[in-house]
Amino acid sequence: VQLQASGGGSVQAGGSLRLSCAASGGTFTGYTTGWFRQTPGEEREFVAAIRWTDGNIAYVDSVKGRFSISRDTSKNTVYLQVNSLKPEDSAVYYCAAGRRLIVSSFSSSRNYNYWGQGTLVTVSS
Repeated sequence: VQLQASGGGSVQAGGSLRLSCAASGGTFTGYTTGWFRQTPGEEREFVAAIRWTDGNIAYVDSVKGRFSISRDTSKNTVYLQVNSLKPEDSAVYYCAAGRRLIVSSFSSSRNYNYWGQGTLVTVSS
């Protein structure tokens, strides 16, 4: 499975973006798709994930109520709607896919086998 992340950009604080993660060479069936973010010198941080088969979702506390993850099965694409953006949300956002994950394992990057190339989100104050 190859993943293509897109939708990043530069916005002012309070703005919104919709990030997309499209799969090619396979489908998301049987996978959990996660979004992670990383800033220079920092560890990759879990943001959100959705399990393809049943739609189970998890978010990191810092984005709850502002970010929303969803999937479009017809397009084999996962979206991350990011609203009320803050400067501290600035990062490279990566999507990833891991097989047969349980909810408690969504947040660990080591459980994901496939990674997209990242899309940059910059939020100015």
